[in-house]
Amino acid sequence: MNHFDRRTFLKTAAAGLAGAALVQSPLAAAGKKKRKFTMALVCGSIGERADQLDTIRLAAAHGFESVDPSAGYLAKLSDDQLEELLADLKAKNLVWAAAGLPVNFRGDEATFTAGLAGLPETADALRRAGVARVGTWLSPSHDALAYADNLKQHAVRLAEVAKVLGDRGLRFGLEYVGPKTSWTRGKYPFVHNMGQALELIDHIGQKNVGLVLDSWHWYTAGETVDDLVKLTNDQVVACDLNDAPAGIPRDEQLDSKRELPCATGVIDLKGFLGALVTIGYDGPIRAEPFNQALRDMPDEEAVAATAAAMKKAFALVDG
Repeated sequence: MNHFDRRTFLKTAAAGLAGAALVQSPLAAAGKKKRKFTMALVCGSIGERADQLDTIRLAAAHGFESVDPSAGYLAKLSDDQLEELLADLKAKNLVWAAAGLPVNFRGDEATFTAGLAGLPETADALRRAGVARVGTWLSPSHDALAYADNLKQHAVRLAEVAKVLGDRGLRFGLEYVGPKTSWTRGKYPFVHNMGQALELIDHIGQKNVGLVLDSWHWYTAGETVDDLVKLTNDQVVACDLNDAPAGIPRDEQLDSKRELPCATGVIDLKGFLGALVTIGYDGPIRAEPFNQALRDMPDEEAVAATAAAMKKAFALVDG
């Protein structure tokens, strides 16, 4: 940083103040903003089985702010039943998080075509219930397709998915998988970092497509807060929040063995969340630790542990 004497400072006070604003750290900027994202409960992501009503009950009991929607359940509701459900959500101060994509686009063409054929009905059910976000993950390697060919196939297929969702006002998020142990498993590495995911989104060419960010993949991909603050809220559809086991080099971390937020401090969750505050991200944030100890807990206990971890993480930027 340049140092100015008093006379120089007085002559350039206005410019100096403007410059200070420009070089503010993302966390300093975040400290002047309130978070807009919600603490989301997705029972499947913590290894617990709960139907839509149980998920809503558990979320309200443990201080969550959003819940994942079950398209299958919502599709079966009459107009009166849906109205009652939405009124219950509102009374409990809950909103919808993001739904999963029920289309397998990673395999053969017949499987993809069959899944795509059922997507309009699912998307209609989600939109009818007021859901606005859908997300899925990208396999980070392939045994038959080299990168360029796989990119083309993904772009074509996901563009079709995005059109169906976009026609119904649904945003569509894609999650890259960052661990080196994952993207080196197949013969041909594929998308496994933010830059590559953004390249794929550009090839898809649909305005409703963005990222699903995960602190775990952000960390294992070797990315930084600076990478996050270059994004806009419109580019982020959903987020996951996790910590990593201690004592394991980053390139040796396994995707199936994670920790709840703030469990170890290996991942810079203050930086991650602070960047999301800075860009005004206003969607759901879910825990997805793939942790066996958590899976072994009874539902209520697992949800309580997850809520405590998420609240500890959110406190890093709520102060």
